[in-house]
Amino acid sequence: MRLPGELSMKDRLTDELVAMRVAKELSPGDYCNLGIGIPLLCAAYIPEGVIIQSENGVLGYGPVYDATMIEQIDPDIADAGMRYLQHVPGMSFFDTLTSFVMIRAGRLVSVLGGLQVSEKGDLAVHSLGEDAGLPHIGGSMDLAWGAKRVIVAMTHNAKDGKAKVVRELSLPITCRKSVNLIVTDLAVIKVTNQGLVLIEYAPGWNSEEILARTDAPMTVAPDAHEIEF
Repeated sequence: MRLPGELSMKDRLTDELVAMRVAKELSPGDYCNLGIGIPLLCAAYIPEGVIIQSENGVLGYGPVYDATMIEQIDPDIADAGMRYLQHVPGMSFFDTLTSFVMIRAGRLVSVLGGLQVSEKGDLAVHSLGEDAGLPHIGGSMDLAWGAKRVIVAMTHNAKDGKAKVVRELSLPITCRKSVNLIVTDLAVIKVTNQGLVLIEYAPGWNSEEILARTDAPMTVAPDAHEIEF
C-alpha cells in the first residue's frame, strides 16, 4: 500500500501470513472464535488441540471445504463466515443463545478483524453506515467484551493509507480497552497499561518505518525482532 509521498512500495505480509502469525498465539486446550475476514484464515494454521467456536452455533470444527470439493458439501453445515465445514469427530451444534453464553463467559480467545485500534486497546470493527461493503456489528461487541483475550488481525493501514492503529478512535466504538494484541501486515503490537509496544516487524521493514505509519505513540521493545512463522 503506497502512502502519500512514498517513492517505492515494500512487500507487506499477505493475509495468510498474518493469519499464520496469529495462530502462533493459540495453544492446545484453547477455545477460540474466529471473526470474519483475516481471522477466518487462521483455521488452516491453528495447532492441534485448539477448539474453534463459531457464533452461529458450532463447536470443535476443523477443515473447511474448498471449491474443488463441491460434491461433498453439506449446505446446512457452515461457520459464521458461510464456509462449509467438513464433519469431524466431536463437532457439535447448538442454538444461538447457548453460543453467546459461551462467547460472554470469559473463556474464549477472540480473533477479530479491525477497522481501528486505539493506544488504549479500544476497538472499532464495524460501521454505522449503509454501505454494504463495510462490516456491521454482528456479534463483535460480545466477542470483544466477553473474551479472556482479544487478538486483532488487520492491515496496518486503510486503502487510502490512513493508519488503523490510532491515538483515539474516529469510528464507532465496539468495545473499550479490550484488545491485548494487534497483528498487522507490518507488525505485532502488544497493548499494555503503559501503551503500545512494538514487538515484531515484517521482513524488510524496520521500527522507524512502522512508527511512521502508525498514528498512536508506540515504544519499541528492546528485543523487538523480525516476525517468525
